[in-house]
Amino acid sequence: MAIHLSTHHPPLSELHTADRGRIHSIETCGTVDGPGIRFVIFTQGCLLRCLYCHNPDTRDPFQGREVTVDQVMQEIQKYQSYMQASGGGVTISGGEPLLQPEFVREICRRCHELGIHTALDTSGFPDFERSKPVLDYVDLVLLDIKSYDPQTYHRVTSVSIEPTLHFARYLSDIHKPTWIRFVLVPGLTDDPVNVEGLAQFVATLGDCVEKVEVLPFHKMGEYKWQELGYDYQLKDTPPPSPQLIQQVMETFRRYGLRVE
Repeated sequence: MAIHLSTHHPPLSELHTADRGRIHSIETCGTVDGPGIRFVIFTQGCLLRCLYCHNPDTRDPFQGREVTVDQVMQEIQKYQSYMQASGGGVTISGGEPLLQPEFVREICRRCHELGIHTALDTSGFPDFERSKPVLDYVDLVLLDIKSYDPQTYHRVTSVSIEPTLHFARYLSDIHKPTWIRFVLVPGLTDDPVNVEGLAQFVATLGDCVEKVEVLPFHKMGEYKWQELGYDYQLKDTPPPSPQLIQQVMETFRRYGLRVE
């Protein structure tokens, strides 16, 4: 599976179909992206420019490697017994999986044929109508909501929050099991008004939200930014203190949400 780095790029629509797509990497025994032991596929391409992104090398949709669904499924089946014994499954992350909706939907459909649990890790930002069919074969959505205050969200991601909120409301409407993920960054996303607003919004989504994951900021991907020549603006930002983490978790709990 060759890596294509040509500067003469085809249209994005030709990069992925229901039969093939572009991925960055695979983690065969993941334990943090859904329940149990997970086979995690990191897709290539993302429209967000999150300041704390630990996979900035997944941004460019023309890089990574091209794979077919058949190739991916062959790899998945090697680990099927481990996944099923642990109550795990397949998680499609990124990058942003919903930039390749037909490809991702077909992987999830094929997993369902094999009785394998599927999870989608997404920002909910890409084209809504093209994204909806993917959810037909997704058992769990890990929805990353970077912030609630629109200005903070734009500062973190360089895009608008509205598509993500619309996607979240749709998940609620169809009663799709969802975990909300929020990255806690001191001096960036930790403003009490921002956290309170997000907690209030998530509480309106009802029973589809199984839990909220408060993810402490870390700088594990900083070296990638340096290698790529990107400006890492959070190099002087510390991880959140245990006290701050507990404070934010308590805010979500006050709205009746399960928090981890």
